[in-house]
Formats: sequence, C-alpha cells, structure tokens
Amino acid sequence: MTIHITGDEVADKVLSEDPFALLLGMLLDQQFPMERAFAGPAKILDRFGTLDPARIAAAEPEAFADLCATPPAIHRYGRSMAGRAQELATQVVEQYGGDASRIWSEASSGADLVARVMALPGFGKQKAQIFTALLAKQLGVRPEGWEQAVGDYSLEGYRSVADVVDEESLAKVRAYKKEKKAAARA
Repeated sequence: MTIHITGDEVADKVLSEDPFALLLGMLLDQQFPMERAFAGPAKILDRFGTLDPARIAAAEPEAFADLCATPPAIHRYGRSMAGRAQELATQVVEQYGGDASRIWSEASSGADLVARVMALPGFGKQKAQIFTALLAKQLGVRPEGWEQAVGDYSLEGYRSVADVVDEESLAKVRAYKKEKKAAARA
C-alpha cells in the first residue's frame, strides 16, 4: 500500500517502502507542517545515501546535523532534530536489530504497540497513538485491540496524519487541528 502524506511522489514512496522512514517522519512531525516533516526522511536519504538506522546512529553528529540543517532543512529545527533522529536510530538498532518494522510486527496487542512506540525517544502517548492509527489505517497493521489503544484516533474523520491520503484529506485534518486550537484558546 502506498502512503500519500507529503504530496511528493518520491517522498511518499520512501515512506511506503522503508519502515524506519515512516517512523522518522512521525518523529519529525512536531512544530512543523506534517507534509514537510514526512518529506524529511527522503531528504536524509538523498543527502546521506541511506536510511539504515545503524549508519545513521554511527554518523558523526556534527556532520549529520549539518546535513539535516542544510536548506531545505528536514525540520525548522534541523540540527536538533538530527540529534533526535540519531537517538531514534540508536534505539531501533539496540532494541530491534535495526529493523523498525519489528516494533509493530512483534507487538502482541494494540496496547503493546503503543507502549513500544512510547518507549522511543521523541514519542509521547498522543504521538504513539497517532502512529499506531497511521499503521492501522494506512498499512493495515492492526494488532488485537488497536482501536482501544489509539482512542479517538481510530474513529472515522480527519483528526491526524493517520487520516491523510490526499490533498483534500490533508486540508480537512488542518481544519480540524485549527478548530481544536481555537477551542483550546477560548
């Protein structure tokens, strides 16, 4: 199944074909437009030549940060996110033998999957729930009890990146988020 988040065919193909790219895109999806965040892994692949977690983890930190901060940067905080990307890569190597897909393929339940994602650097409960919903809705990864584990993110509608499949759904998710922010301010 092909993921359609970025609006860029090449970047979406990278997300669809490389589990670590998808995980990395989710890491970058904070304080930055989601389609640009999820395009970040393709930029790293283009500049670094690989998305192999072991190679990213072992990269010289300053050189890797320079690569990530070079315009167009992978994130508005490119250098900082480069460090987080290396932390994530290190954990994927140490905990999952460098195979990010093991995070979800070996999960015993939806709750276990959310817990595994929450244990990663840069992932809190909400982000872990959204990522689990993304896996379920876009890739068909549905461990038992995933709906309960992700709460409202399992519902039909346009709440998060898990619901983005094209430009129209992206606009609907943006409208929903804007509405929620306005309600929180009121």
